[in-house]
Amino acid sequence: MSRRMRFVTMAFLLLAAPTLAGAGDANGAERITIATTGKGQPPEWPDYIGNRKGFFAENGVSVELVAAQSAAAATLQAAAGSAQMSVGGMTEVMLGIDHGAKLDLLRIETQVGPYSLFAKRTIKSIKELRGKTVIVGGAKDVTLVYFERMAAANGLKPGDYDLIYAGTTPARLAALTSGSVDAAMLYPPGSFDAAGQGYPNIGDLSDYVKDMPFTGYAVGDAWAAKNKPAIIGFLKGWRKAVDWFYDTKNRAEAVAILVKESGQTQDNVEKTYDYYRSLHIFPEDGTIDAKQLTALVQALAQMKALAGPADPKRFINPEMAQLNSEATPK
Repeated sequence: MSRRMRFVTMAFLLLAAPTLAGAGDANGAERITIATTGKGQPPEWPDYIGNRKGFFAENGVSVELVAAQSAAAATLQAAAGSAQMSVGGMTEVMLGIDHGAKLDLLRIETQVGPYSLFAKRTIKSIKELRGKTVIVGGAKDVTLVYFERMAAANGLKPGDYDLIYAGTTPARLAALTSGSVDAAMLYPPGSFDAAGQGYPNIGDLSDYVKDMPFTGYAVGDAWAAKNKPAIIGFLKGWRKAVDWFYDTKNRAEAVAILVKESGQTQDNVEKTYDYYRSLHIFPEDGTIDAKQLTALVQALAQMKALAGPADPKRFINPEMAQLNSEATPK
């Protein structure tokens, strides 16, 4: 087990403590704090919409997003009770549950990874990466799983290329633009920055991986057991925000909301909106079942990241599926 994995294991075991109840806001709504990986991230678009348009408030909750340094750190906050929920990579939550964290997967946030593989200007295809250096998120990161899928489909196997790691798209983009790597896994808006600078997109993940949900929400067991109405309120507000997002007449306002939250350029956010809609990235029904997790569990097992059996059913809490059902419009 790597040093990083030992740290994550110990942290989850130490911090999997009873969670704290959410507090009410000034309007009497149940405040739900959600730990995430950064301010203004496009996957959290429905959260920002739900707050701005009042979809959460009309269902008795308010949502506060707090930034953590990584997906693992965000998950730790939900496990420790300093946040009621976390949102981020599905694999981080699954690793936490595997190592004893008292967490439940609640729902899928994004069902497709919006990654693209960008390369130096002299490289035009994934096949040309043989003997080259590629930067992904980490040795146990889902971006490595994604890249290996893309590479294998183009006749490359581990050992045919060198890997280095950086946990965020801005860091990976910086490595590409500095010339220190030959290709990088990027997602919006960093991918649009790369394209704008003339770096070729040599592969979209959506063309290669269709069986691995990208990000999801998790809740602490103890808090979830005592706050089911608040969870249902969150799920109803989130679903209404997704429906609003997909309505093209709301495009300009949706873009304005994320521009304000992220500080990104209008042009990049407009491109991100159109790309997200083309992927249908936010599932209306985000209920998680064992079939949806099978490929992710198998990938984690192949990386020898799991302490327990590679059985997707052990990552599912049927009560969360029931809450999603109760929150789904009839």
